[in-house]
Amino acid sequence: MNTKQLKWLSYLTFFVMFFATFGGTVVTKTDSGLGCGHEWPLCRGQFVPAHTIASLIEYSHRLVSGLAGLSSVAVVVAFWLFAKNRKDLRTYSVLTLIFVLVQALMGAMAVVYDQSSAVLALHFGFSLIAFASSLMLALGARKMDKDKHSAIRQERSPVSLAFRNYVWVVTIYSYIVVYVGAYVSHTSSAGGCSGWPLCNGELVPELTGSVAIAFVHRLAALLLFIAIVVMAYFAYKLHKGNRELWSLGTSAAVLCLLQVFSGAGIVFTLSKPELYIFAALLHNLLISSLFGVLCYLSVRVWQLGREPVE
Repeated sequence: MNTKQLKWLSYLTFFVMFFATFGGTVVTKTDSGLGCGHEWPLCRGQFVPAHTIASLIEYSHRLVSGLAGLSSVAVVVAFWLFAKNRKDLRTYSVLTLIFVLVQALMGAMAVVYDQSSAVLALHFGFSLIAFASSLMLALGARKMDKDKHSAIRQERSPVSLAFRNYVWVVTIYSYIVVYVGAYVSHTSSAGGCSGWPLCNGELVPELTGSVAIAFVHRLAALLLFIAIVVMAYFAYKLHKGNRELWSLGTSAAVLCLLQVFSGAGIVFTLSKPELYIFAALLHNLLISSLFGVLCYLSVRVWQLGREPVE
């Protein structure tokens, strides 16, 4: 396989992972997790379930997750055979496969056995890593193919140790914020704070129960937004000769801003189920994309920091 074929295979894997993540959110937000009862891989004793909305949603998600597993196996084989000089891309492919399998196993366990909200939130966390790995693979394969067919070498600015470490800290912190957000969802605490940006009309509400959970998530998300804006500023300020870095930094800032507004959309649509599901889907897909971009940026600042400046 040539670089172009590898690139399109990585695109296909990302596309399938996108719908697997999308489907998982639909299952959660429509309370369809037990649409097939406490059975896995069968759905109420059948390979083709009864045509109820909940069973169709749950079983469709299982099928897409199965396709994600197959496509993950395909990229591992392809990149390990035909991209032997790209350890980074081979690593992304393996991470995609590992975390697809982990989140599938956790999904099956959640169906067969009742799980706590903390464990269900962790399930989303693992699926997020699988999604981010597939995005990193797609971005890396795109760059590999582009570099092979481009005669123009991009001017590079040095990547400092301080900036690299800052990007890593922001990325790790973003995962914590995602976990807290998933915990809000699985504990049905989204309504703990009415109104936005204030919580129940107060700058700092009484921190008890669902109010405390929702408020902590809001505060954590605000700090993440500030951290990413600062990161994007220095990505541009310190690396004007590196379009890739400041493009990734800008993309992260834009995604985070949209994430903030989609979170506000969830608050304002809690009483409108149809709009709420749409806002929640958008919220989860934005944070998944943001985390993927941050992970890829973390790898790139590490790689560029080791390469000689041209």
